Amino acid sequence: MDRLPPPGHGLLAGRVVVVTAAAGTGIGSAIATRCLAEGAEVVLSDHHRRRLAEAWERLAVTYPGRVWSVPCDVTDEADVQALVAGAVAHCGRIDVMVNNAGLGGTRPVVELTDDEWRRVLDVTLTGTFRGTRAALRQMIAQGGGGAVVNNASVLGWRAQAGQAHYAAAKAGVMAFTRCAALDVAAHGIRVNAVAPSLASHPFLAKVIDERELAGLALREAFGRAAQPWEVATVVAFLASDYASYLTGEVISVSSQHP
Repeated sequence: MDRLPPPGHGLLAGRVVVVTAAAGTGIGSAIATRCLAEGAEVVLSDHHRRRLAEAWERLAVTYPGRVWSVPCDVTDEADVQALVAGAVAHCGRIDVMVNNAGLGGTRPVVELTDDEWRRVLDVTLTGTFRGTRAALRQMIAQGGGGAVVNNASVLGWRAQAGQAHYAAAKAGVMAFTRCAALDVAAHGIRVNAVAPSLASHPFLAKVIDERELAGLALREAFGRAAQPWEVATVVAFLASDYASYLTGEVISVSSQHP
């Protein structure tokens, strides 16, 4: 039975949060919803314009005047720059950047093409780099302070057949997060990451076999997949002042970690 998310407690009141890959029914949408519940203004972004418009319409009903949307393909540097500029134009500043965009797929190494490898790394790792870099430049220009939260994965730590490209990208997100945190610590900016394992949502069942999903869920201590909001609450914590002394950390939202 689905658990219900806890009520908001104003952890992000007065903050401006940008979330990539925020349309649809997965972790990005849950992060946007959680940040709104915690009092933030949220700029939704996604490369899928129709789903982005639908997400904005749905959230704007509950949170009028606190939701904006800017389309963005994180593989396009001009789009990433336009996302940051659009967020500043709408809200005046950026306090939190959540780099959620990622691309997976299952393919054994011997069958993996250069194009498939490049595409997964471009969205998942380089897209995180582009979003982080743009947000950090804006935060520094504002006078410092702020937080970046990147979406990694437990596959950055452990092995799984057919996931070499995705696991390499997510391990890169972890290493990038740690190094970026040191680069901007003097500006009072924190950079952290979450590492989920399996977060259940309708789209997942379309791309992963039901038996494989059940097997992955059984690896978890609770014997089930996380719900997207359970990942989103950890993101909200890392974005908030409750995590004021955390930087360069990767928080596992799973029992699968080193």
